[in-house]
Amino acid sequence: MLAIIATTFTAMKVIAATEDYKDRRLTLTFIQWLAFAVGWAGMRAQPFEKLGAGPLPNAWYMVRFGISRVIGGGLIVLLARYITTLPLNRSITHFAVSVLLLTGFSLILHFGMLGISAGMWRFSGVNTYFLFRAPAKATSLTEFWSKRWNIAFSEMTSLTIFRPLKNKIGAPAALMLAFMFSGLLHELALSVPVNSGYGLPMLYFIIQGALVLLEKALNYNKVMFLRHKALAHIWTLFWVIAPSPLLFHAKFIKEIVWPLAGLTF
Repeated sequence: MLAIIATTFTAMKVIAATEDYKDRRLTLTFIQWLAFAVGWAGMRAQPFEKLGAGPLPNAWYMVRFGISRVIGGGLIVLLARYITTLPLNRSITHFAVSVLLLTGFSLILHFGMLGISAGMWRFSGVNTYFLFRAPAKATSLTEFWSKRWNIAFSEMTSLTIFRPLKNKIGAPAALMLAFMFSGLLHELALSVPVNSGYGLPMLYFIIQGALVLLEKALNYNKVMFLRHKALAHIWTLFWVIAPSPLLFHAKFIKEIVWPLAGLTF
């Protein structure tokens, strides 16, 4: 799984950088390119043009933030392991532990290790940034997917799919293709390693793309419930979470997530 993700990510960095630099001269040195390619999860190479410059603000804050999330995520993983020792219904145990492990590993990787990485690069003058920006604060699916959750993916799909295609096939079709492309990449990461669940991650992202288009239509027609902050939060979190069993399907949970915590089911 990790090999597939690393290979796919590296290939997409090449494509994203090629698209981003097509109208201007590439100024990255080999060392700067190598640091971007293997040392950073984001898809924009330009910040690494400043590699070697003086430290940037907030570096320590980002490192401390990341460390706190690694610790928090680790504690949640330990809680999940503890729950497996309790005399609970098997189905309840499976559900609770799976949710806790997904939450814990997300805190460790997405908010923790990537936060530490962003802070450390800032010490060397690279204007890196949080790739996961308080997603729970999103008040729309558009905001969630484009500005708060996995900025690397939104950068990648914007550079390689949406921008090149929106004037050719229209913004709605380009947006759906961008979500389907994300679905394809998640198929490689979540279905191929366990040889199961094919089509489910793709369906999850098709649903998300369709909902983003629906949301845009509702906003255009000034549907009022999306203008109420609390209801907008509920709308967003419900549609991100409710279809998530399609994304993190059962065999992936049992053969990847549980073993990562040293557990079997």
